[in-house]
Amino acid sequence: MTQNGRKIREQILALLVSPNYRPLDKRELAKALGRKSGVRMGLNQALRELERSGEIARIRKNRYVLPAEADLVTGTLSIHQAGYGFLITEKPGEADIFVAAENTGTAMHGDRVVARITRDPAYARTKGRREGRVIRILERAHDTIVGTLQHSRNFYYVVPDDPRIVHDVYVQVPPRAPLPKVPTRGDKVVVRLEAWESRHVNPEGDVIELLGPASAPGVDMLSIIRKYHLPTDFPRDVLDEVNRISETVDARKLDGREDLRKKFIITIDPDDARDFDDAIQIEKIDNGGWQLGVHIADVAAYVEPGSALDREARRRGNSVYLPDRVIPMLPERLSNGVCSLNPGVDRLTHSVFINFDKNGVAKRARFAKSVIRSAQRLTYKQAYAILKSSARDQLSEQLHLAWRLASLLRRKRFEHGSLDLDFPEVKVRLDETGKPVRLERIDNDESHQLIEECMLAANEAVARELKMRAMPTIYRVHENPDPEKLAEYREFVLSFNYKVGDLAHRAELQRLLASIRGKPEEQALKIGLLKSLKRARYASQPLGHYGLAKPNYLHFTSPIRRYADLVVHRALTARSGKHQSQTDMGQIASIAEHISTTERIAADAEIEAVRMKKLEFFQRQLDQRNPQVFRAAIVDVRNYGLVVELPDALVTGLVHVSSLANDFYSFEPTQRRLIGRRSRKRFGVGDEVRVFVVRVDAFKRQVDFAIASETPMKTDRRKVQPRIAPDVGRNRR
Repeated sequence: MTQNGRKIREQILALLVSPNYRPLDKRELAKALGRKSGVRMGLNQALRELERSGEIARIRKNRYVLPAEADLVTGTLSIHQAGYGFLITEKPGEADIFVAAENTGTAMHGDRVVARITRDPAYARTKGRREGRVIRILERAHDTIVGTLQHSRNFYYVVPDDPRIVHDVYVQVPPRAPLPKVPTRGDKVVVRLEAWESRHVNPEGDVIELLGPASAPGVDMLSIIRKYHLPTDFPRDVLDEVNRISETVDARKLDGREDLRKKFIITIDPDDARDFDDAIQIEKIDNGGWQLGVHIADVAAYVEPGSALDREARRRGNSVYLPDRVIPMLPERLSNGVCSLNPGVDRLTHSVFINFDKNGVAKRARFAKSVIRSAQRLTYKQAYAILKSSARDQLSEQLHLAWRLASLLRRKRFEHGSLDLDFPEVKVRLDETGKPVRLERIDNDESHQLIEECMLAANEAVARELKMRAMPTIYRVHENPDPEKLAEYREFVLSFNYKVGDLAHRAELQRLLASIRGKPEEQALKIGLLKSLKRARYASQPLGHYGLAKPNYLHFTSPIRRYADLVVHRALTARSGKHQSQTDMGQIASIAEHISTTERIAADAEIEAVRMKKLEFFQRQLDQRNPQVFRAAIVDVRNYGLVVELPDALVTGLVHVSSLANDFYSFEPTQRRLIGRRSRKRFGVGDEVRVFVVRVDAFKRQVDFAIASETPMKTDRRKVQPRIAPDVGRNRR
């Protein structure tokens, strides 16, 4: 922003905050500020920017006021598929505002809007929560939607894939845009939305892309790619740049690097991993402690700041992992080639050496540009098998030594306040046509924990170093939760009959997490807690990480798939005092905000893609009339049925009371259970049952089950290993 632009903004805000101000329109504001027509364009731009940022608001007759003076609030609208929504305000600490379906106007899910707070108590439908009405849309979340083409007697319309977009969109067929083929009923299409001015008529749009029949292989994942605007191809100039990079390490790049090629260094990754960006080595040292070496692919050696490749990596922000494909941040020539730490070949790395004493306390850290030659590539399953057997060779000795350090670091981390928020992962295994054939639960066993603790240690060591050097970089932050949110969550916990104190105290929160471990309601309570906590993000300042209980933390260990890590590598290479960072704090803050957004988009796309494939898995069982029987835990009981969770599929569904056909069941709300009137059978929270699928609603993302045996079984209460918070692990696939 220019100095003149800042001056105009300051003048506008000073005028609006003055006690004698009355709402003025644009012309009147120009006159009040003494600005003549020659300078009015600067005023127009400043007003647009202030309105877009939510610092001022436009009311009737296009007059401007401070939002608070007119009971106006700016925020993002989150709409439920039932039609109502919540305005997520932009002021930290402010509670969300309920917006009834009839008060959303023409706003859609994700739009940035201005809402007026409703003061009339007759409209207070939610106890203790403010209500509002959307009066203006500042910014549309999307200009396109993805959906299924349908046809009534008189017109074509598209049903959006996202159930939170509650209005069908009218379209013209054949479409205005030239397409290779005219879409027909049942096809997945992309629609560009037209301006929608009146809620009394449905929105309209133009079909701009035909994805194919909804049931065709790959169309479901392509729909998600288009819905979240994920890039599929790299631009020509990026590919030209990458093709000039050698597929092997150039000897000239070894100058000045520490040669670690004779060290015993290994990688441990998932079975289906294709890129390996981290490797470890471990040695015993004289004081009874350890030296941990963490070696990370030196992507910065190949991606020059400001190059076409760098710009594209920044735009993407991160790789996206869908069940049938990876959308990489970097082209395969780098991500699976010269940057990947494949065994037996020379690779450029950035190394962190950390010395720990016998108590697991980090005493010293050293950083070096290096070259390695990985001795062996292990899968997690292979590493786990080795850890469960006795040490008999160099590889097994290294792994056992590494686990002794990692288990000590893990125990100390939880002692220092780290929260156990991890969820198990279920991978959907596909056949060659992309159809789901198996659900595989991935447990967070010792092999995963070993690598996670090593990466945590490296990330923290780099964060401390860059903070000490005062080098501009991107930190991974997780700010402290709002006490009001934790108080609301406490009420939710009490409904499960747990005794719990003030959750603003970390020790009490840890005690709760320990008490629910292995219980049927564990996942429901953890999800509720995550909703009460702030979301981890990237920032230009080290604001601390609440979940990990670490004052300094960043991401350093995955530069192949995260742009944040690449920025950190460059900062670690720069020398404070001699060579200032090429990226100033303003740019760092802008990049941090952008990649926080791309990370959220990627996470949403990945979650939706997995959910879609799980639903397809259950639908295929129905189609084949051979449904699999799953163990399930009852996590809630309502008057209309049992809410069950399948731990082996990580799916929640409903057993409707009407499916309990052998008796009439009555609901006891105080005990939260169903009781058979004749048989006196009881179904309550915590019981384990066996279920099979009876109905799938792909649009509403819902699954209904029936009980295979109506004799409830008590859940196995055996303790399981504590798990790591979602932001701890590297989320590797």
